[in-house]
Amino acid sequence: MIAIARKYLSSLCLNPNSFLCCSNLHFIPSIHFFSTARAKRFIIPSPEIYDVLVHNHQFSPELAAHASSRLPKFRSPERADSILSFLKENSFTTTQLQKLVIYNPRILGFTIEGFKSRLKVFQDLGLSSKEIAKIISSNQRILHSCMANKVIPSLSMLNALLGSNEEVARLLKKCSWFLTHDLEKTLMPNVEILKSCSIPMERIIYFLHSHPRNFLVKSDIMRKSVDRAIRFGVPHTSAVFIQAPGVLSYTSEGMWEVKLKTLRDLGFSDDDIFTMFRKQPSVFSASVKTMKNKIELLLATGKYNVSNIVTYPTALGCSIEKRLDPRMQTLRLLESKNLIQKWPSLSTVITFTDDRFFDKFIRPYYDNIGEENITKIFVRRQKEMNL
Repeated sequence: MIAIARKYLSSLCLNPNSFLCCSNLHFIPSIHFFSTARAKRFIIPSPEIYDVLVHNHQFSPELAAHASSRLPKFRSPERADSILSFLKENSFTTTQLQKLVIYNPRILGFTIEGFKSRLKVFQDLGLSSKEIAKIISSNQRILHSCMANKVIPSLSMLNALLGSNEEVARLLKKCSWFLTHDLEKTLMPNVEILKSCSIPMERIIYFLHSHPRNFLVKSDIMRKSVDRAIRFGVPHTSAVFIQAPGVLSYTSEGMWEVKLKTLRDLGFSDDDIFTMFRKQPSVFSASVKTMKNKIELLLATGKYNVSNIVTYPTALGCSIEKRLDPRMQTLRLLESKNLIQKWPSLSTVITFTDDRFFDKFIRPYYDNIGEENITKIFVRRQKEMNL
């Protein structure tokens, strides 16, 4: 096995471009792995580590070559094998292990005792091994953050804020970034900003669980975004209040103006725009192109106008391919065959589940519509959903 690995790796060494040109490079996350300092010297992959990764743990040859080349001084395939085997025993899947190794192959040099102590911190929160594996693989920085100075203090702050390990675990399952961000500069001051707006702590905790990443922006950005949301008239008591500063935090003023201009060009007044924003801020997080395409699709039916969209802006949060277009096509077909005299309201079209929409607008007219037309509109889509 090692001989085969050496032969494969030798071909890579003789032709440095062969690795860079391989078709599977999409798994490499960033230029982080190819620093200028490393680029100045050629690193020979370790065939022993390569063999362990490929034959013992089902890594692709490209990933194995990449990982082993990052460890030129590390010559302990036994440790690499034991670490990966230990993590597998603790519910890490092959895909999750690959994510960890992609981020930093040096985990292959960690000790099992070191891993055990890190995992125990999460086990003490009541998290299962599968949940821990998912949390760590979704935020690989956790393994490289200092437990004493970073992870444990963050957990303590979260516990003090949320009141129990169970609530901390619930939050981390949704967003593990709280363990690797500076909570003293993001979460804690952002909570105080919302409290200063007379928002009760219970609602802030609700917001934290429903939109956790909105709390991880810098506090000065949060303050500006909250002030703008208030100026736009988003009520503090609204269930969607936290969405507004969240959208504004991640939208530059220049891009915001582009979105406003696009909506105005499509026939929306400023009052219409801010009414939609107050009702459903999240639809403004879409790209200009996506927002424009959805509006144009609805207006092109001739059945729904700007006023309908302003009344029910949630429609702009629906997928064109999965919901809007198939349903518009269905209603257009029914109308062309005189099977309906009037189109349903936009809210009805959007809120119905697929099954309910089928029962209401397809099943009664199945024979009239024709199986071929139904297949074109729905069966293909259902197959896509099941993939």
